[in-house]
Amino acid sequence: QVQLVESGGGLVQAGGSLRLSCAASGRTFSDYAMGWFRQAPGKEREFVAAIPGTGLSTYLSDSVKGRFTISRDNAKNTVYLQMQSLKPEDTAVYYCAAGYRSYLSNWPAPESYNSWGQGTQVTVSS
Repeated sequence: QVQLVESGGGLVQAGGSLRLSCAASGRTFSDYAMGWFRQAPGKEREFVAAIPGTGLSTYLSDSVKGRFTISRDNAKNTVYLQMQSLKPEDTAVYYCAAGYRSYLSNWPAPESYNSWGQGTQVTVSS
């Protein structure tokens, strides 16, 4: 089992930037993919981004492509979500998640991930 702790959320004005971090422990970090999801009030959890254990590719939802970047530092057991040009509709609780393996057959599916962090709130004001 992997333990995940997110940080970096907060309040930002529209057009601003934030960087979320997620520190992992409990398994060899490079052995599994990492993902970011978000959930806004009254909405289902939504896939945001994912990265395999190798870090050699990334997967982004259409809603954040061109604005968000996912990266990982396997030496620090940490995955990052760099968010730019933030919009009010980006307001949500952001969760990091650890995948079952390095490469996943279905990156956006929550079922592909077996460990989740507690979440960090991101609020974008207009």
